[in-house]
This record gives sequence, structure tokens and C-alpha cells, in this order.
Amino acid sequence: MYNGNMPKSAIALIVAAGDSRRMGGDIPKQYQAIGGKSLLRRSVEAYLRHPGISGVKVVINPAHQNFYEEHTRRLLLLPPAHGGATRQESVKLGLMSLEQDAPDYVLVHDAARPNVSQETIDHVLAGLESASAVIPALPVIDTLKHVEDDLVVGTIERKKLFRAQTPQGFAFGAILDAHRQCTGLGYTDDAAVAENAGLEVKIVSGSEHNYKITTAEDMRDAQLLLEAQYETCVGLGFDAHRLVSHDPDTIPGRRVVTLCGVGIPFEMGLEGHSDADVALHAVVDAMLGAMSEGDIGVHFPPSDPRWRGVNSSRFVLHAYQLLRQKQGKLVQADVTLICERPRVAPFRDQMRESLARMLDVSVARVSVKATTTEKMGFTGRGEGIAAQAIVTIKLPAAGRM
Repeated sequence: MYNGNMPKSAIALIVAAGDSRRMGGDIPKQYQAIGGKSLLRRSVEAYLRHPGISGVKVVINPAHQNFYEEHTRRLLLLPPAHGGATRQESVKLGLMSLEQDAPDYVLVHDAARPNVSQETIDHVLAGLESASAVIPALPVIDTLKHVEDDLVVGTIERKKLFRAQTPQGFAFGAILDAHRQCTGLGYTDDAAVAENAGLEVKIVSGSEHNYKITTAEDMRDAQLLLEAQYETCVGLGFDAHRLVSHDPDTIPGRRVVTLCGVGIPFEMGLEGHSDADVALHAVVDAMLGAMSEGDIGVHFPPSDPRWRGVNSSRFVLHAYQLLRQKQGKLVQADVTLICERPRVAPFRDQMRESLARMLDVSVARVSVKATTTEKMGFTGRGEGIAAQAIVTIKLPAAGRM
């Protein structure tokens, strides 16, 4: 198993240049989503999480540039390579794009296998310590029949038959040379290219979950499997800040009330150690609560001078990154602002858009509402603003991922 000590560099090359004719639909399958996230993004994120992978490059169809940019937003990737007319040509072009700063190893992975596990990547990396070509594979368990004209003419011995998966790992120079020798031969996987060039290919354990999505039925099955692997968690956040007069010595330069990252002109300001964005503080507390990660004060103590006057979007980004680390996803955020003034309604759409950008979700997944307390209490007297947030997230079910 890979133990984090391998000194050699390894690049993941994700093949996503196909047009997916067998799948159907308005967009290529690698950009279609299961569980709100595209197949390509799921594949890429698996390699970005792995400590043994030093970089990730995607091979794309140049006509899909806009799709690629949309579905890899906020991911730190090497510049994409443009693929060719066949998978074999696309891989070759991807390998050639890495030649100038060649890694020691390359792991070639199909974007249509979005469920590759960290353990499978471990197995391939560990195998490369003693071999120049390694593939994950599973033994064939079904009885195989030789059929001609819809009639069985024989039974095939299955003891030595395996189903090849990706990532397929190689010593970089060896697989690039092999592809150059095999130009135009139409191989459907890189192990066949390696075999043709005389390389010995080692088998390591694959995974039943690392299946390839080819048809619309496969997509439906993948969606059902994904839903079974996640559980829904809900967090509730609440915060309140005092409204104070604009005293330059107390809140220098503050001439707005900031709510959900949007500045609303107002004669008073919110008092707080950061920018006092009461709405974002409630959202962060709700996210942390849904993840059982304490509260905002645990992560950003008000006694710490580093957070004085800081933009509260940094707190949201911190909570979002924690969610990503846990392989979770945000489903919905619902914010209620409680105040008599300022008027929130004219800025509601801006606040929704601002919060959606921070959380990397559709605006349709964000709600911002406002209410009053009918002149009762500190908000009713205009002494402060309170906010309540409810956030729904999906997290991998314990023991399943």
C-alpha cells in the first residue's frame, strides 16, 4: 500500500475528450451530474485529495472548453490538453503535453469512472514501486458463453480472465514511448498499448464501485448508489450584533451594514470584531453545526486580533473547505434576517447571489428572508440585527465511503 513516503512524482491524466454518443443527452456524459456534481469533477477531486498525486491534468475536446471551465471551477489543475479522434490518440496527446516537465509516473483515468477510491489509487501507486505498468482489475465472476447467431457454441474458461479498470499507472517515459510505437492501432485501454510495446503489466486489486458509466441506465444506477452512500445533516445557526452610531473611533470607515457580503447604506453600523456580517456568521455556525465542528468562536476566536475587521466571507470559505474535506456537499441555505431597519427587500437578490457564490451553489439553493419582531425586543427597538440560518448538507454515511 502507498504510505506517503514514495519520493517520485505522479501526475493523474484524466481522459475526458469523448462525445458520448452511446449516452445520449444534450451534453457529453463527463459533464453530466450525479448528486449535483459532474462525473468529471468527481473524478478530478478524487485525485486532488490523494497525497501521492502531485498534479492533475484533464484531456478535453477543444469544443468542450466552456463545459470544462464550468465543471472545474475553483480546482487547482494543470492546463488541459486537447484530445484527438480516439481515446488512444487523446491519451498520447495528453502524455506529450506533460513531456517538458515529465513526472516519474502517470496514472491514466477515465472521467466516466467517478467513484474511484483512495484505496484503488493507493494500490496502483504501490504497484509502481516494483513495476513499470500497473492496472486495477477484478476477476470475471459470471459464466462466459461464446455465441454465434444467437446460439451458444461454447463456454469460455474464466479462471484467468479479469476486468480491467482505471487508473492505469505507468512509468512516464515507458508509456509515452509505447504510445508513439502504437499510433493509429485503436487500442481501448493503455494496458493494451503497454503490452504491444513489450511491457509487463502488473495486476492490483480493483473495486466493484469503480465502474464505468456508459449508458443512461448506468447514470441512474450511479445516482441510486450515491444516495445510499450519503446521509442528510441539518445545522442551525443564530447570531446578533448591536447597531451603533458611526463613530470613526469605534468603527472607522464603516458607513454600511454588511449582510450576506452585500453593503447596505445605513446611518448606523453593526458592532463586531470582524465586519459584523451577522447573516454570514449565522450561516457559518449552521454549516459547522451540521458537520459537528463546533461554532464560529472555536475556529475564529474574537480574542484573536487576526480577525479584527476581516471580511466574513473568509469564515464562509473556511466552513466550505471543511465540508469539501469531508467529501460533503451543501444542499440548501436558508437565512432569515430579523430587524426593523435597514430595509432588506431591495437587496435580497444581491444577497442571494453573493451567498451562492461563496457556497459554490446555484442561487436556487439559497433563500434570504427578512422579518420584524413588531417593535418588540432589541431588534424591535432598533438596537441590533439578528440572523438565523438553517443549512442542509449531505455527508458520506459513516463507514460507507
